[in-house]
Amino acid sequence: MCDPINDVELYLRTAEDTGLQIRYVIDTHLHADHLSGGRELAERTGAQYVLYESAPARYAFLGVTEGYVLDLGNVSIQVLHTPGHTPEHISLLVTDRTRASEPWFLLTGHTVMVGDVGRTERASEPEVGARALFETIQRLKELPDYLEVLPGAYAGSVCGRALSGKPVSTIGFERRFNPAFRITDPDEFIRHMLESIPPPPPDAARVRAANQGFLEPEATSVTQRGR
Repeated sequence: MCDPINDVELYLRTAEDTGLQIRYVIDTHLHADHLSGGRELAERTGAQYVLYESAPARYAFLGVTEGYVLDLGNVSIQVLHTPGHTPEHISLLVTDRTRASEPWFLLTGHTVMVGDVGRTERASEPEVGARALFETIQRLKELPDYLEVLPGAYAGSVCGRALSGKPVSTIGFERRFNPAFRITDPDEFIRHMLESIPPPPPDAARVRAANQGFLEPEATSVTQRGR
């Protein structure tokens, strides 16, 4: 389970209805736009709660690093450290060996989305985040064009500026048509990311603090925000 909102009953019902066991609950980063249900879902299912090893959280979690593989039998999930939106951001490269030995899709969180890339000022200085995100994007461009991109946000989310309503894409399509993804010069990319930064999500600092474990969820007015 990746980036769950805090309505954990939704995931528990789905798992029961499909007969699936939840073994890992993964947050691609410590969110500022919604309260995560990750820790509660992991506790209620006995799953391992996963974050990048340097995530600034005050509770216990399985800390993963670049190249770490989560094994699900025929399916494997390789962790890619993809900083920029936040320093601890990860993406998940998924391979289903019943289909092929090569990766099938990439869960990108708020790194690369359909039509745009993630904001870079929520957890670091905007220019620092933008420079990190540029380097992340150069790595992602090396992935195969056919690889499906499943982001954690689309149109209506406050985590990007020009998001499409289409929830999925491919590396090849974004390489051709995503204005930010296409930029090859780091200084141009930074200028692009610093232009017209939209207002922060409601209660963003308190939401991120709650997801870090420094505040109780009730301390913020934002309970859940979908993609």
